[in-house]
Amino acid sequence: MALILISIYFALFSQKIKLPTTKRVQMGAGTLSGLMGGFFGMQGPPAVLYFIQSEPSKEHYMAMAQTYFLIGNVMMTFVRAYNGFFTTTVLTDYCFGLGGVVIGTTLGAYVFKRIPNRIFRYIVYAYIAISGVIILMTN
Repeated sequence: MALILISIYFALFSQKIKLPTTKRVQMGAGTLSGLMGGFFGMQGPPAVLYFIQSEPSKEHYMAMAQTYFLIGNVMMTFVRAYNGFFTTTVLTDYCFGLGGVVIGTTLGAYVFKRIPNRIFRYIVYAYIAISGVIILMTN
């Protein structure tokens, strides 16, 4: 429910919300993201909302978000491997999954180039709301 309400709030008031790129705000968004990741397995929304509000263009936003998720996923992969969750079955499934990643990245890049900057942030908010609906429906 929180994701749905937050996405609606940001969609309505995003023009009035400007997050400064100070260390204090960055630490707050990072801490909230880490807590949500640890407790609920969804570290993305606080980081995404911070990046979409603080970056000047969709290209800057995408670069920041992709870097954030790359670093986080590499760290989680090492932790899982250390804890014995990285098995041959996981490696095999990972290799098959890479095909989907390549297809999704190609299609996503095609669509991304055609989305106007002014509409992009609302698409991000809608995606966060849809994620919230899916979480509500599956729990």
